[in-house]
Amino acid sequence: MKANFTAAILCFAATLVWAGGETPANPEAKVYFVNLSDGDTVQSPVKIVFGLGGMGVAPAGVEKENTGHHHLLIDRPPLGQGEDGADELTYGLPADDNHMHFGGGQTEVTLDLAPGEHTLQLVLGDAGHVPHATPVVSEVITITVE
Repeated sequence: MKANFTAAILCFAATLVWAGGETPANPEAKVYFVNLSDGDTVQSPVKIVFGLGGMGVAPAGVEKENTGHHHLLIDRPPLGQGEDGADELTYGLPADDNHMHFGGGQTEVTLDLAPGEHTLQLVLGDAGHVPHATPVVSEVITITVE
């Protein structure tokens, strides 16, 4: 009985850590990289095309059911991890060199990336740049720029 209680507490705690904002998402929604895969070697500038299934794209500030806009995380821990991980799940993503916002509804970008390894992750944000109640995120991929 004690083991079951401990397991239940651990599952509840894991759920709390992964909870996003208040905007619901389609449970079948997914974001992904259309033209890049984990382990790819590319040249700079790098074209990155964002894929989205199960939801639609809407610009920041537009509140429409089952929509959001893309964010690209570059060279940082996966969403929800790291120093500010819990805050970004609840209050939204910052805008800086490691967090690119595509609030205009853009679905691709071309970036000049320095030679070397880079990690990339896509995150769908709601009208206020907050991840959905169940965050819609891609896998983290690592690319090498020659």
